[in-house]
Amino acid sequence: MSIGSIVYHLRKQYQYGFHTVYYRDIVRNKILSSLPIKGTTSKNCEIHVLTSANDWLNLTWTLKSFYHFSQRQYALCIHDDGTLTQENITTLQYHFPDARIIDRKKADEKVLPLLSSYPRCLEFRKTNHLSPKVFDFAAYLQSDRLLLLDSDILFFKEPTELINRIENLEYQINTLNGDVESAYTVEPDVVKNHLGFDLAARINSGLGLIHKNSLNFDWIEEFLTLPDIIGHFWRIEQTLYALCSSRFGVELLPPTYDVHLEGNINGSPSRHYVGKIRHLMYSEGIRHLVQNRLLKELQR
Repeated sequence: MSIGSIVYHLRKQYQYGFHTVYYRDIVRNKILSSLPIKGTTSKNCEIHVLTSANDWLNLTWTLKSFYHFSQRQYALCIHDDGTLTQENITTLQYHFPDARIIDRKKADEKVLPLLSSYPRCLEFRKTNHLSPKVFDFAAYLQSDRLLLLDSDILFFKEPTELINRIENLEYQINTLNGDVESAYTVEPDVVKNHLGFDLAARINSGLGLIHKNSLNFDWIEEFLTLPDIIGHFWRIEQTLYALCSSRFGVELLPPTYDVHLEGNINGSPSRHYVGKIRHLMYSEGIRHLVQNRLLKELQR
């Protein structure tokens, strides 16, 4: 490796400072010495997550912080995007022994036939690596209520309002965290003109309660006819959740759950560390949890 390459590598590694590197490369691994989360069998709600070889360690922090602060035992289903190694899967199974871990090949064998009558859905499922968040979550869901969760979210205290909406049986609409701004592949006026309903603004598909009946494949097949809907590879998945939720009924979670690129945790129950602030997941989020003794609590 040339001197120039070494300098480039070091600059990239340390571009967000020493604390980021320390908490990302050293402290983050300490979650693997914590005790397994057992008894996650409650079907009042089922958590579904899609993860990868790059994200599974972050996901372990996401899930353990949620289970710790929520004190709930919701069933868990982890979907492999096709990149998890056997070692990754074995580690996840150790830490979440009651979870279902869905191998991507087996998921293809189950889900693709289910979409045989939905040609647009089938093509989208075959070509977009985030599409299992829509179709596989629905196909494997064993509860009427799904807790949608991304692997770049950390919890810092009980997410009270989220839990209240999940467990209130009279609450019959979807609810998700608000994005910084609307990030869809279709415009609201196009939705209104073609489908006849209003597209809710700022829906983010990283965290929220989704009712099973809202993930309607007939609806999604119809939505995929909208002009130019197949756009940005991750915005299309978020767009489909926004469309399903808008037709079904939806409201945003309180502002304390919003995605925010500026500021800090500031007493919020959780923070979604999207791509632009992913480094803060380590230097802020994990650092905060460690300093507040989460790792010690998870050893009890």
